[in-house]
Amino acid sequence: MPKVKTLEERLWGAAVLKMSFRLRGAEDSPAFKGIYPGVLRDLDVDDTAVERFIGANKERVEKAARGSTEPASE
Repeated sequence: MPKVKTLEERLWGAAVLKMSFRLRGAEDSPAFKGIYPGVLRDLDVDDTAVERFIGANKERVEKAARGSTEPASE
């Protein structure tokens, strides 16, 4: 049976995805608009919660979105 992800893990995944598009100025792109809603649905989180998570963890999320190989948690 697959491991069930915690809410923080699910928010982390959505936040890093969103930030990767944000850093490229591509939040209005068809790719983002096609992918992000499905990710929210699949991870069972909403955009408001993702934005709050980004606000509380901005430096870590930006670092991961830029491709850092360091672990997500410190």
